[in-house]
Amino acid sequence: EVQLVESGGGLVQAGGSLRLSCAASGFTFDDYAIGWFRQAPGKQREMVARLSTGGTSTYADSVKGRFTISRDNAAKRLYLQMDSLKPDDTAVYYCNVANSYWGQGTQVTVSS
Repeated sequence: EVQLVESGGGLVQAGGSLRLSCAASGFTFDDYAIGWFRQAPGKQREMVARLSTGGTSTYADSVKGRFTISRDNAAKRLYLQMDSLKPDDTAVYYCNVANSYWGQGTQVTVSS
């Protein structure tokens, strides 16, 4: 069974940093593209960052220069390094694999 479990969320002040982690199991992790999405209350879930199997990364304009996506295939983990956090980054963050599988999400709250 495919499982994705996020961790690393929390409460930080504006300007702070967090690193989110997603542990994957139940599939061959390195065969698929991965990404991070987020959803704030009352808003659509949006793509934050995506990393292809070939190593091509893409980012939402709102996070470019501040967030970095990475993966560790041996550890079957997906990461999102978030720097210079803003209150607008407050959301539940979800990891995604192959545009099909989702974790339960981890809350990120940025105070001003």
